[in-house]
Amino acid sequence: MKTAFFPQGFLWGTATAAAQVEGAAKEDGRGASIWDVFTHRYGLDTPDVACDAYHRWPEDVELMKSLGIQAYRFSFSWSRILPEGTDRVNEAGIAYYKSLLAALKKAGICACATIYHWDLPQDLQNMGGFGNRAFVDWYLEYAKVLFDNFGDDVDMWITFNEPIAIYVGHALGFFAPGLRNEKYARQCLHHLLVAHGEAVKLFRSYGFANAQIGITVDVWHHYPDRPDDPDDCLLARLQNETQGYGMFLTPLFLGGYSQLHERYMREKGIYPQILPGDFETIRQPLDFYGLNFYNAIYDRADCKVELTGDQGGNFQKSVREGWDYDALFDVLDILKNKFQLQIPIYITENGMPGTMETPDENGIVHDLDRIEYLENILTRLARAIEAGANVRGYFLWSLLDNFEWSAGYTCRYGICRTDYNTLARTPKDSARWYAQVIKNNAVTGAK
Repeated sequence: MKTAFFPQGFLWGTATAAAQVEGAAKEDGRGASIWDVFTHRYGLDTPDVACDAYHRWPEDVELMKSLGIQAYRFSFSWSRILPEGTDRVNEAGIAYYKSLLAALKKAGICACATIYHWDLPQDLQNMGGFGNRAFVDWYLEYAKVLFDNFGDDVDMWITFNEPIAIYVGHALGFFAPGLRNEKYARQCLHHLLVAHGEAVKLFRSYGFANAQIGITVDVWHHYPDRPDDPDDCLLARLQNETQGYGMFLTPLFLGGYSQLHERYMREKGIYPQILPGDFETIRQPLDFYGLNFYNAIYDRADCKVELTGDQGGNFQKSVREGWDYDALFDVLDILKNKFQLQIPIYITENGMPGTMETPDENGIVHDLDRIEYLENILTRLARAIEAGANVRGYFLWSLLDNFEWSAGYTCRYGICRTDYNTLARTPKDSARWYAQVIKNNAVTGAK
């Protein structure tokens, strides 16, 4: 098979999130998050221990170093930094992240930190959460604590990860905090976008010498299952504009909400309250855009498909099975031509889940299906870059099997197996394969 080469300086990383790996839910002054409360309330798998990265982070940094990982994307836990969400700073939380960042720097691993990855302090949720306009001020206070303490120690700052999760948690009920109120959810999303813009302005005021800032929005592009069927085409367009990435990318990069999105919200009586200047605040110049890409979704108007969270984040079920690798080309084209992105793009998440990954007698998982998936994605990514796509790096989801939100521990995305009884980490075949990709800055492509 043909070898696909990547540009010199291409950044190879892995990604995690605080609620998914840290554990230590009640240790060293950490407050409760909405995921702590949500999972306990409904009897789900909980993030109480997760991968215990709060205690085992030195092992994880050494593991990344041994694999040649060049960048690590993690997130700060808001309730570990500010246990009540505002006011009191938890010095034990500050010390934890300082130690992690120092170790990453010593290992020569770039730090990419997400400010918010879905785990709002429960105390703030009790005061209205994202739906309260005060959220913008709460978030800015939190971001300021992070900028004051970590600033240039972080190479890449991400304001929010996948804002769609806030919609899923507030309109559909599948994610924390488990609400089903679409009008409230639309207000939450608007406040999130305003908070993003204000945080970018705050970041610029510091004048950091090397740090950059961006946002991560996942793109699950919807296609009509039957391209010649007008109902399928309309449904796919509605999903992209009113339930998916268009809700965020249009105000972030083009200004305002799209006409279709506006009409949808007004007709349903769920249009959010917007203050003068909000859209100007939202549309701040960014240093990079983080793209989370996994697969495509095919919609069929006469085929009702129930929403699901079975794959740790795939809430919208496609009527087609399998992986649509070529959708990556379309997504990158949409970013460039529809949303006019001219800033560098980083694939901040990409990977595939496994549910039946049984170790052999030596404790090794032979995850050939994951390697095949990654080969197909990375081969196409290399081709897209060669054709002009401005993609500068790739973060594989995930370093470890971890707590996959509503899917709990049944869904394994890691290139390293986590034994949830002993918490031992064991590289899978995919980890060794990825180490060779990084070493060679190239991948042997799939067909």
